[in-house]
Amino acid sequence: MQNLVLLVLWVLFLLIKVVAFIDCIRRPADAFPAVSRQSKILWLLLTGISALAGIVIQDPLSIFGIAGLVASLVYLFDVRPRIIELFANRW
Repeated sequence: MQNLVLLVLWVLFLLIKVVAFIDCIRRPADAFPAVSRQSKILWLLLTGISALAGIVIQDPLSIFGIAGLVASLVYLFDVRPRIIELFANRW
């Protein structure tokens, strides 16, 4: 049962990390400084390394798994909405 829970967590965490990475790729580079956030390159590194570490390490409850999840969630719930809001107001 414990292995099943860890597998479900691993898949869920990895999905969040990959979605954050793909979304970051799709956003324009000039949007990140415009919303007073770090550069696109930094967010690509953070989300990409977290997704890669999730694939390689395969332990969602390790320090790397949790740190990568936090970085991806910060991107998805803080940076991404600000970028969407900025570009929604431009049109």
